[in-house]
Amino acid sequence: MVHGWTNLSSSVDSVFLFIMGISLVLLVGVTGAMVYFAVRYRRSRHPRAENIEGNLPLEIVWTVVPTLLVLAIFWVGWKSFVYMRTVPQDAMLVKVTARMWSWHFTYENGATSEVLKIPVNRPVKLAITSADVLHSLSIPAFRVKEDAVPGRENYLWFQPEVTGSYDLFCTEYCGMGHSAMITKVEVMAEKDFNAWYLEATGKSAPGKAGPDGAKLFAEKGCSACHSIDGSPKVGPTLKGVFGHRMTVLTNGKEREITADEAYLRRSLLDPAADVVKGFPPIMPSQKGVLTDAEIDALVEYLKTLREHEHEREH
Repeated sequence: MVHGWTNLSSSVDSVFLFIMGISLVLLVGVTGAMVYFAVRYRRSRHPRAENIEGNLPLEIVWTVVPTLLVLAIFWVGWKSFVYMRTVPQDAMLVKVTARMWSWHFTYENGATSEVLKIPVNRPVKLAITSADVLHSLSIPAFRVKEDAVPGRENYLWFQPEVTGSYDLFCTEYCGMGHSAMITKVEVMAEKDFNAWYLEATGKSAPGKAGPDGAKLFAEKGCSACHSIDGSPKVGPTLKGVFGHRMTVLTNGKEREITADEAYLRRSLLDPAADVVKGFPPIMPSQKGVLTDAEIDALVEYLKTLREHEHEREH
């Protein structure tokens, strides 16, 4: 507990209420003075104007009092700022990677998730960066916000006190899928979090030859632009995409192709090469972002979607 605060929410709320209180007092005072002078010195009572030379004590008061108020606001805000930037030594570290248009969370034990899972009553430090463009992480429930900048690591911390699910979203316009860059913060009881933390190591399950394509599809943000159920999004749906005939634009010219394995790989590594007609060429290249094993896993997952679709039809 620092400066009488137990978490960032109460810190920010205290500063907000302090400034709001001063503003309300000033609003009432100034409005009251205006009404008083308008009535007290109305023209019917004073038909002839009088020259007022000035009032030194009054001038001193309206210079000193605002100065003291500004200094008080600065002091309260400064204490809150220092508290917000001083991370407790026992804070749990979670690395956050923002990309168009999803969030990826990596824990110290190697566990990964597309949802921020944290224990209740424990401070959490988020080390934030971006894989592409400028984003901004915001969790309104905890009064925290920080930019995600490519090539730079920013940080913030907070301590949740109530279990539940809270919104986490991007507040910096980052492209056409900006509004869909939303996930959740799941504040869990310590026992439940420890159980999840021990199991979610980010490694492949026993017997699996490589990464999980379905998990990668969610973690890498593919679902932000592409649906797997046929519903429209920023990018074309991937329902039944493997083996499907489609019209693409190649160097500005239309042509018909079949979405085979080579096309799927090319779409990941060089998405601007063959752009599906009717959709903007906004997908970033995954070259250097995905490993060969991850690309293989995603391609196999897309082929599985086609198989599932045929199973439903038959």
